[in-house]
Amino acid sequence: MRIAYLEPFAGVSGDMLLGAFIQAGVSADLLRGTVEALGLGASLDIRTVDRSGISSIKVNVLVDGEMAEKVHSHVHHHAHGEHRHEQESHSHAHEARALSDILTLIKKASLPEPVKVMAARTFELLGASEAKIHNVPVESIHFHEVGAVDAIVDVVLTAVAAHALQINSWHCGPLNVGGGTVECAHGRFPVPAPATADLLRGAPTYFSGIEMELVTPTGAALVRSLGCQFGHTPAMRINTIGYGAGTRNPAGFANVLRLSIGETDALSPSGTESVTVIETALDDLSPQVIAHVMERALAAGALDVICAPVLMKKNRSGHLLTVLSEKVNAARLEDLVFRETSTLGLRTREERRSVLERRHVSVTTEWGTIRVKVGSRAGQELHAAPEFEDCRQIAEKHAVPLKRVQEMALQAYRQSLS
Repeated sequence: MRIAYLEPFAGVSGDMLLGAFIQAGVSADLLRGTVEALGLGASLDIRTVDRSGISSIKVNVLVDGEMAEKVHSHVHHHAHGEHRHEQESHSHAHEARALSDILTLIKKASLPEPVKVMAARTFELLGASEAKIHNVPVESIHFHEVGAVDAIVDVVLTAVAAHALQINSWHCGPLNVGGGTVECAHGRFPVPAPATADLLRGAPTYFSGIEMELVTPTGAALVRSLGCQFGHTPAMRINTIGYGAGTRNPAGFANVLRLSIGETDALSPSGTESVTVIETALDDLSPQVIAHVMERALAAGALDVICAPVLMKKNRSGHLLTVLSEKVNAARLEDLVFRETSTLGLRTREERRSVLERRHVSVTTEWGTIRVKVGSRAGQELHAAPEFEDCRQIAEKHAVPLKRVQEMALQAYRQSLS
């Protein structure tokens, strides 16, 4: 089981996450290509920097070749039926953008579906927090900083990097939020800023004495949308470590985010594990909404989601929605199903399942690298299957049949064995 642990002892932001991802092995070319494909006039400046003696990666977003200035969240909304306009002297990187426009941009982007789900979820979390703070409908929220080009890039690239790493379980340590005050749209507020404080409800936070904002609203939303479990370092065999640098570096304070990636023995010696089954029958919900819920559950850490047609009382047609979850994620997934569906009750139970040991092997084809998932039991290989998303992206990029890409990937894998 592939596991990742974030250590935000100096806080967390979008650029710090990206730097840590790159040093942990995510391809910088993948991220640059994604930025270009977004068509926002942005590019990346990636460099190795020193933060109190620690070599780390700093990622800056350039807009039309210039550094995108990081300003704090500035939210516009409809008030008394009129849209509130304010004179803007900033570059277009800081223009106001409607939440619906951002979600549409993400939906139309040429990205894997899990990436779209996570990126959209991040902005939905930000929008919900801002709407609550300003006491307005979320549909009326217009973002300033978090809707600007640099923040859209941070969110989408974090989702791309997380998808590339293929992590089974995300974990995060206590967050150092910093101290002092920060300038917001309506005056100065103590750190953490209102949106950050709302997004971090229930998460372990502390103040180490550093008088600066360490956790940004975007960083807090990304930690949430990754589906992190909060706590101390989980039991794992660490294979890779990455450090992502923050912008400022006070004397004697390493302003970096550390990311550790490794493996954990989630299975017992018998090849079984315990899972939580969350189940409900629905007879009054649109299939479109059910599909949406299934996507959200997978993005929130569900092991699997199943939907089957059933006959309910009074012979009404319905759907049986079943969510498989690790025990630590069960409460969060129950909340999601209650929030997103019309159900008034859920059935939950603990079950045992037998699973194969799984690992990924990368193979090279004439069109590029493809990951192959290999399943084994007691040291004997039983199954090998190319990752569908890798094959689909290559098939689209090179205009070749998907089944041919899959066949060539399997052939390359078999050749690697011999």
